[in-house]
Amino acid sequence: MYDIIIRNGTVIDGTGKPGYEASVGINKNKIAKIGRLAWSRGKIEIDAQGKVITPGFIDIHNHSDNHWQLFLEPNLPSLIFQGITTIIGGNCGASIVPLTAGKVIESVQKWVDMSQVNVNWLSMNDFREEMERRKFGVNFATLVGHGTLRRGIMGDEMRKLTDQELDLFRNILKRSLEDGAVGLSLGLAYSHERNANWKEIESMLEEINTHDKFFSVHLRNEGESILPALDEILDLAKYTRTNIQISHFKIMGEKNWRLMDEALGKIETAQKDGVNVNFDAYPYTQTGSVLYIYLPEWATEGGKKMLLRRLKEKHLREKIIAEMKRDRQYHYENAIIAAANIGKNISERNIAKIAESRGVSPEEVIVDLLLASDGRVITLLESLSEENVGRIIAHPLSIIASDGSGYNINHSETGELVHPRCFGTFPRVIRKYVREEKIITLEDAIKKMTSMPARKIDLRGRGVIEKGMMADVVVFDPERIRDLATVENPYQYSEGVSDVVVNGKLALRGGKLTGELAGEFITA
Repeated sequence: MYDIIIRNGTVIDGTGKPGYEASVGINKNKIAKIGRLAWSRGKIEIDAQGKVITPGFIDIHNHSDNHWQLFLEPNLPSLIFQGITTIIGGNCGASIVPLTAGKVIESVQKWVDMSQVNVNWLSMNDFREEMERRKFGVNFATLVGHGTLRRGIMGDEMRKLTDQELDLFRNILKRSLEDGAVGLSLGLAYSHERNANWKEIESMLEEINTHDKFFSVHLRNEGESILPALDEILDLAKYTRTNIQISHFKIMGEKNWRLMDEALGKIETAQKDGVNVNFDAYPYTQTGSVLYIYLPEWATEGGKKMLLRRLKEKHLREKIIAEMKRDRQYHYENAIIAAANIGKNISERNIAKIAESRGVSPEEVIVDLLLASDGRVITLLESLSEENVGRIIAHPLSIIASDGSGYNINHSETGELVHPRCFGTFPRVIRKYVREEKIITLEDAIKKMTSMPARKIDLRGRGVIEKGMMADVVVFDPERIRDLATVENPYQYSEGVSDVVVNGKLALRGGKLTGELAGEFITA
């Protein structure tokens, strides 16, 4: 007698091999048997005729932690409906642990209302103990955020680390990796990390290598300067022989799209030269980012307080606006306000339309929005090439990831517009690039969602349908699976995933949430 039998499906095991007809038996939290189970019985039996059985999807780039949804909505339904069973947090340099002081958690304030945040940990060991007491809908592991540690050591100072600070940084990183963090993340595009130099990053990567972990990096630039940004990180990875993951790889701005061939060429050359390099990607042409990223770099130095002070001073405000007009890389006038601290109901979200109605420039609107919202504005912008997105998704070194967070559809009541990737990333890849455009096979797509991220993180016991592996399993109809979320209406769960098993427990059965919270905090 098995706890669960999934019968008569096509098993796509996550390795990239062709699918085959079989049934899967689950006992406790493990896959117990794969094959013919005609004479066996299960306490729960699922008919997968006409469907595929795959490993649970692993989202290597998720923000449910620093967007606080892991705590506000621990069952994370928008992820479950996609077939996601494991998420990796702490990305883009912003983890919620370790904290050198409780105040450092304010580093997540660009994404979340701080009134919702309650923290009772400092070290990774404290955090692990707290996470092991909690229950989640999916498995969760975390990276150490470079920006979080930098803020903890330096506050809002924008400078290089001293040798003494670098030693402290490395010691905290060492303890965090020993206590369960799966690696390190950098967010070099953000103000608190821009001053990190080769020496600092090299020192961090040496520690990563000592513990056989990986590091993910949000490049310094994803537009006109993407090539030197890639050179920096690939050279560091080659020099230190470190396992590297380039976060949400893309090229922003129409005039920069032509750089894709050269950018991919650099990554491919590094891989041929022995660098263990991959990149993650989401299947959308819209990006999501904080509004202040469109300002000159000097305007954000010193953190939020200094930014707001500069925006209020007439001559600095004028200088910022003038530089934005002169050096503009992106059509930020087309950005849509997704979230802002100016109330629930925003009558108009398009920056260009706001500017037109007020008779001012888009740059003035951006400055006024930042002032009115105390610096917290998140935007969505159509800035990627559809052709380039398809090339990235199909590339053999790419891993599918959402760069999003898990939500309940009731989150729409907050008045925020979240990126549709939070609800649709994984089904969209299968619907659009496998079924419709046929630029990638279903087996390869599943590999990019399962065994590839598991191998990157060294997540043993997950990512493949195999006897003895953890029972994270997804059942879906390959002809019906699809994303429904749009920029205008993101709060729509994906369709076609019928059953999701997390650690041997059904989180989704027959297309309906069970309420089961079987996810675990995973340490490496």
